[in-house]
Amino acid sequence: MNTGSYIDGRWFHPKAERLVRNINPADLDDMIAEFPAATKQDVQRAIDVAQAAFKNWKRTPGPERGRVLWRAADIARQRADEIARTLTREEGKILKEAKGEVMKGISLLEFYAGEGFRMHGKTLPSEARDTFTYTVRRPLGVVGLIAPWNFPWAIPVWKSAPALAAGNTVIFKPAELTPATASLLTEIYEQAGLPPGVFNMLVGSGSVVGEAIVNSPAIRAVSFTGSNEIGGALYVKAAQRGAKVTCEMGGKNAVIVMADADLDKAAVAIHGGAFGSTGQRCTATSRVIAHPAIKEALIEQLTEAAKKIKIGSGLDETVDMGPAVDEKQWKTDFDYINIGREEGARLLLGGKKPEHLMKGYFVEPTIFDNVAPGMRLFKEEVFGPVLSVTTANNLDEALSYANGVEYGLTTSIFTENIDTIMNFVEEVETGMVHVNEPTIGGEAQLPFGGTKSTGVGEREMAEEGLNFFTELKTVFINYSGKAERLFIR
Repeated sequence: MNTGSYIDGRWFHPKAERLVRNINPADLDDMIAEFPAATKQDVQRAIDVAQAAFKNWKRTPGPERGRVLWRAADIARQRADEIARTLTREEGKILKEAKGEVMKGISLLEFYAGEGFRMHGKTLPSEARDTFTYTVRRPLGVVGLIAPWNFPWAIPVWKSAPALAAGNTVIFKPAELTPATASLLTEIYEQAGLPPGVFNMLVGSGSVVGEAIVNSPAIRAVSFTGSNEIGGALYVKAAQRGAKVTCEMGGKNAVIVMADADLDKAAVAIHGGAFGSTGQRCTATSRVIAHPAIKEALIEQLTEAAKKIKIGSGLDETVDMGPAVDEKQWKTDFDYINIGREEGARLLLGGKKPEHLMKGYFVEPTIFDNVAPGMRLFKEEVFGPVLSVTTANNLDEALSYANGVEYGLTTSIFTENIDTIMNFVEEVETGMVHVNEPTIGGEAQLPFGGTKSTGVGEREMAEEGLNFFTELKTVFINYSGKAERLFIR
């Protein structure tokens, strides 16, 4: 495995006092690799070479840039098992989920390979005679990408692929908890033929590498996924100097279950949304808002299914749920479990560390009932396998509970009534809406993102994800030699 950082087409070990050690969260005796932390000087060197590489990369035809991404998709498919196993050891999610994430990244590479052939502009009529007007999209320059640990393959792909397809050069900071998976992506881009300096990866802390990226006047755009605390501060700093910024942050996603819902279907969707990936995804289902006529039956299905979850190392293909990613997240999970108890919610299941799994950061699947809409457990993001259940008597009440949080990423409803569905779609305050399916999931060709405190800036993935990494140029061509424009401004 290549460790260290990657600048100008070469791997190197920064001369740093601190080492980034990534440990298997399912087995604390399993150290995967050590990465020497990059310095601010390393970041500046990467920015300098990225600026130099931009001159040629932006002039590379879009279809040729797309072919590099297509080759990367082919190489990733050949190395899919290696990527998935590294991801599982490093982040903790079960191998089945890791393989799914790898395939999601490959799909994104394929989509943006095609976008290299579709750099959309518009032809529009001019008010002036004999004048041809149109718009074209052009790359920004050097862009900074800051990725989280919970999807260490897919999210770096969905940030880097559109940036590269649009003709930008990249400074990429992976999460310190998951540099090994990031190094595999870097290797694959290199193998696919990406020119030196176009993609640069620096492993290090947010306070060093992240700050250097955000504060550099050479970085034209910053794409961040992570916590609201860090994202909010980053947004202010980068926006003050005029950089484009997009931040994808927290979520507190609800599933509304109406009296006419298919309970079997709802229970399966909630179970997967709440406990898949150990609840460590921004689209995870953390709240259930159920009609009183069906709540007890739904809870019975949810608790019986959760009791059957096998917890352990994700490399064991019989396991259903892996560990929390590290000690900090593990402690956060238990902090919120204790908060739920103190607030008076009724603990139905879980809430403990499995006694037979002492070498990792494991948490039992946990379900609370009678969680009032004003409780912290109902309103604040846990990012772990902790599910809160409350009651709502009608759609208006359910929507007020669902909307009554600072986040607005995704929400789902289970019902067979078309009027209820359409009213829900119209009134729910989230960037993504699901009907009779889980809160989780996304597709390469569809925009991903939320409202309110969940996100600022452009949506990710789809055409919108590419547009963020471009600027629009408007062109006026007078072909008669006579300028007869009425100048308004």
